[in-house]
Amino acid sequence: MRVYLVIIDETEEATLALRFAARRATDTGGSVHILAIVPKQEFNAFAGVQATMEEEARDRAEAMANGAAGALFSESGTMPQISVKVGDAQAVINEYLSEHTEVAALVLGAAAEGSPGPLVAHFSSIAGSLPCPLFVVPGGLSEEQIDAVS
Repeated sequence: MRVYLVIIDETEEATLALRFAARRATDTGGSVHILAIVPKQEFNAFAGVQATMEEEARDRAEAMANGAAGALFSESGTMPQISVKVGDAQAVINEYLSEHTEVAALVLGAAAEGSPGPLVAHFSSIAGSLPCPLFVVPGGLSEEQIDAVS
């Protein structure tokens, strides 16, 4: 079964990448994994404050991933696998890909204007050494255009 890994955050391009991955998964009989990444918090001398900040960030990421999963389920009837990890985004994604050899493609959304975004820039520069293909969904596409190409 083809598994499409989508990195989800609060951006429109992540939503478009999820839509693309969901359509591809439906068309190929595959599934979607959603990965939400919580940035590691800066060191705070007050451990209780730092722990609270990390817990709040994790709660937001889980709510965002669950919301995306709910939207995907209501559209396609397929429930994705959800993971929330703490750490540097590039390292977390590389670790996830090495642990989940069933991932058939990493799907990222590029910003509609300006820089494509740090993840797209990084992973497109190392695409040849990734264990799976990289799909970059242009941020300027409409939902109808995504449906037409996926």
